[in-house]
Amino acid sequence: MIKSLLHTRPLGLHVASRSYQYQSTRIGRRFINASALTITKSNDKATMPPKETLEFGKTFAPHMLTISYSDNKWSNPEIKPLENASIPLASSCLNYGMTCFEGMKAYRTLNDESSSSSSSSSSSSSALRLFRPDLNMQRLSNSMERISLPGHDFSHDELIQCISKLITLDQEFVPYGEGYSLYLRPNVIAINENLGLAIPDSILLYVMTSPVGPYYASGFKPIRLLCETNYARACRGGTGDSKVGGNYAGAMKPSRLAAEKGYSQVLWLWDGEITEVGAMNVFFVFENKEKGKKEIVTPPLSRGDILPGVTRRSIIELANGWEDYDVVERNLTMEEVASAVKAGTLVEAFGAGTAAVVTPIECINYNGEDLEIPATGEVTQRAWDELMDIQYGKIEHPWSYKIDESI
Repeated sequence: MIKSLLHTRPLGLHVASRSYQYQSTRIGRRFINASALTITKSNDKATMPPKETLEFGKTFAPHMLTISYSDNKWSNPEIKPLENASIPLASSCLNYGMTCFEGMKAYRTLNDESSSSSSSSSSSSSALRLFRPDLNMQRLSNSMERISLPGHDFSHDELIQCISKLITLDQEFVPYGEGYSLYLRPNVIAINENLGLAIPDSILLYVMTSPVGPYYASGFKPIRLLCETNYARACRGGTGDSKVGGNYAGAMKPSRLAAEKGYSQVLWLWDGEITEVGAMNVFFVFENKEKGKKEIVTPPLSRGDILPGVTRRSIIELANGWEDYDVVERNLTMEEVASAVKAGTLVEAFGAGTAAVVTPIECINYNGEDLEIPATGEVTQRAWDELMDIQYGKIEHPWSYKIDESI
């Protein structure tokens, strides 16, 4: 498949040995320039293992995208064989955690109802798609700006074009079927060689990809949570609203402790207020008898301690069009949730994020008591179904970005 694509050269593509270069039509390199992209194909004949054996983030496609920034300009983008990077030991990414990243997915369009099909004909003939990549680019830019990385005003569309070429080159690593995708990890690291605590002047942006199946081995099944009160994921005024590396390191220990007690994830609290679940945003659905409607409630972004998830935003925008539901972004305490569980007015709860998409919640342990929650509820199921339909191209939708598969 890849070879046949490379044999057809679009206008402006020049071949030199095994390297392919898009000629630049711009003057200067203040911004990322997709037309200057070079592609060097790997000699590795790697093939994707059976999709049923995939573990999240453990298998990698054979190519990567790299773009460096120094001297106040971006270098030409380059797609090349996946390799390890050489990073100065004095760099700010290693010493001060100056790194941020994104999580995205590429999907194969599901052509029929047999979404679990693994036939080569289904997989080779289906179009490739991204889900709202513009939002990921904006969040990456915001994260870079939050930790003072240069180049944060890059052109979002140009980077999306480069990422699309990377996906096309490694399209044989995009598994077919609902729940399967190619996970994309754009990462930006400060590589300045200086132990001084100062704003870095050089960075490396790279994108690696990984074919994945369902995030949880159990699939679309409810999970059990343990409220975390001794540790905090983020605080107001911190970096909780940015996707920076340091947010995740501190979550490892409490997550391990929760797992040792038999819980899937932690529910992060800040002074009794609910923030996130694990590395996901969280939603609660209440029965509001006075209004005669159900309320879909999620914590607000205004405090600055919650990540503005792409899946979170998408669910809010979808649910705003549903009848008999009100969508509310407001502060929510665990005491309110516990009282609603005991009163029978909390009808369901779920987490939402790129990796797992939507995850039902069936139990929250709070103050040593397991609070059982009905799962899987109709809102949870509807959010899952509508997102799947859009992400896998079952319906045409402006959020579904069809990749131009020319090389």
